[in-house]
Amino acid sequence: MKLELQDRLALVTGASRGLGFEMARGLVQAGARVILHGRDQTALDEAAAALDPSGTRVLTWRLDLADLNAFAPAVEALVANHGPVDILVNNAGARARGKLDDLPLADIQGLIEVDLVAPLHLSRLLARHMPAGGRIINITSIAGPIARSGDAAYTAAKGGLAALTRAMAAEFGPRGITVNGVAPGFFATQANAEMTADEAINDWLGKRTSLGRWGNPEEIAGAVVFLASPLASYITGHVLPVDGGYLAHF
Repeated sequence: MKLELQDRLALVTGASRGLGFEMARGLVQAGARVILHGRDQTALDEAAAALDPSGTRVLTWRLDLADLNAFAPAVEALVANHGPVDILVNNAGARARGKLDDLPLADIQGLIEVDLVAPLHLSRLLARHMPAGGRIINITSIAGPIARSGDAAYTAAKGGLAALTRAMAAEFGPRGITVNGVAPGFFATQANAEMTADEAINDWLGKRTSLGRWGNPEEIAGAVVFLASPLASYITGHVLPVDGGYLAHF
C-alpha cells in the first residue's frame, strides 16, 4: 500500500483558503483530482488556479452550506457531471463566540446547522454514490473534547461532529466506507492573524503545547492525506488530534 491517491476524486468543503486550502493542496500533491467548495466563486477560482495552473485536476463547486434544501439537487448535478466522490472532507464551518446569556438563538441555530447538520446531510447524500473504499473525513476541533467560556455553541457542534463521526463509521462501514475525523489545534491561519500577533497568547501557547508553537497551516494536510489513503484502510470511527500536543500536555 502507498500514500497515493491517483485517480481518486476528492471534495473539500471550505477550501478556498486556510486549512481547507492546505488539505486540498495535500490531496492534489498525492495525485487526487480535487473539487474545491466555497461560497465565493472568485476566491474559489483563485484557489484553483494556485493549486492547478493547468486547470485539469482542480474543480470548483459553489454552494451555501446554510441552504440545506439546495444540497440534494447540487449533489446530483455534481455526481452527474464528475462521477462519484471517493473522498469527502467536511472542513467548512462557522463560529459564533459569546456568553450563553448573550448569544442570540438564531446564531446558535445557524452555527449548529452549518457545523453539524450540513456535514451530516452532505455525507449521506454523497455516500449514496460513494464506492467501496470511500473516505469521509470530518474536521472537528480540540474544542470538541474540551471547552472554554464564551464558545459553547461551537464546542457543542464540534463535539457533536466527533460523535457523528463514530455513528457514520458504524453505519457506512458495511458499505466499505471509512469515516474518521481530524481535530486541529491552534494554527497560524489568516483568520487567526490577530491572535498570532498577540505576545501574551504566543507566550501562553508556547507553554501550553508540547511543541511550544503554533501549527503551520500546511501541517494539517498529512493527517488528511493519510486517512484518505489505502494506508488507513482499517481505521474508522477515530478522531486524530493535530494539535502540537495540546490535548496531551498540562
